[in-house]
Amino acid sequence: MDAQGGRLRIRGLGHVFEARRSSGPARVALSDFDLDLHRGEIVGLLGPNGSGKSTALALIAGLLPRRSGTLTFEGRELSGTDRAFRARLGVVFQQPSVDRKLSARENLLLSLGMQGIRGRAAAERAREQLELAELSDRADEPLKNLSGGMRRRVDLVRAVAHGPALLLLDEPTSGLDEASFRRMWAHLERLRDQTGISILVATHRPDEAARCDRLLVLSEGKTVARDTPANLIARLAEDVVRIRASGDPSELARELAAALELAVELDDRELVIQHPRGHELIVKIVESVARGRISAITVQRPTLADVFLHLTGLSLEREQAAEGKAA
Repeated sequence: MDAQGGRLRIRGLGHVFEARRSSGPARVALSDFDLDLHRGEIVGLLGPNGSGKSTALALIAGLLPRRSGTLTFEGRELSGTDRAFRARLGVVFQQPSVDRKLSARENLLLSLGMQGIRGRAAAERAREQLELAELSDRADEPLKNLSGGMRRRVDLVRAVAHGPALLLLDEPTSGLDEASFRRMWAHLERLRDQTGISILVATHRPDEAARCDRLLVLSEGKTVARDTPANLIARLAEDVVRIRASGDPSELARELAAALELAVELDDRELVIQHPRGHELIVKIVESVARGRISAITVQRPTLADVFLHLTGLSLEREQAAEGKAA
């Protein structure tokens, strides 16, 4: 662990979006956010759209004005726009920031030039990063010819080519298929192991959050839990039964709660029940409702999505629904 609480230490960070004349009251986007991030550590901010995770990254990166809280980087407190800190920082935004008309190599050389790295040194760094990202054989093609997963990896190596100590990732695998997701995370883990970079990733994906060393669970601008993924899941020792209703899920939830004296939660349109003997409960549920009321029923061990629902009463599916509308 690094001295003085870690590579990045945050205390009391907050942000309020002021109301415009016709848009209603001011909105608290982030409140009393604390974080210690150490060298070579990957920490995740898990939450749905509107939970405050992107706001936290924007404040750290200096993209939003910081009016409350303190940031300390490698033992030095930051104030205002700090160019020395910016030089040690890499950012991958939720929306890709690469130029699709340029090749991967050209994107990297352009980014390195903006960091003051040019000539032979820049060419060597670009070559190394493209090799690490397994893109050497496509390095000189226009990005418009590459897949979405490949472009996202170019976006990542563009952010780290100058050798930052801290990397901020905002939904880095949003929209990627499973193969691209695994390649992206393999690259992140190689990067961490080889350079000791510290990574802070904002995500709504339970499978992505599970790959982090530690998690902060955010809901409506507040941190509701912080622990390792394994310890958070261990808080739910019971099986999780998920039910898909043929009709109104709220009506079925009320019926099951009354008939079997169960605590039933709604996750999007699914009913979620925690129970120590899930397989036995399934039999009782099927016997207690009329045929055709249930279209699917499963039992599984808890996931981080179940942990979030248990902690907040809200669903991570809100983020996925928002993405679908945006698309």
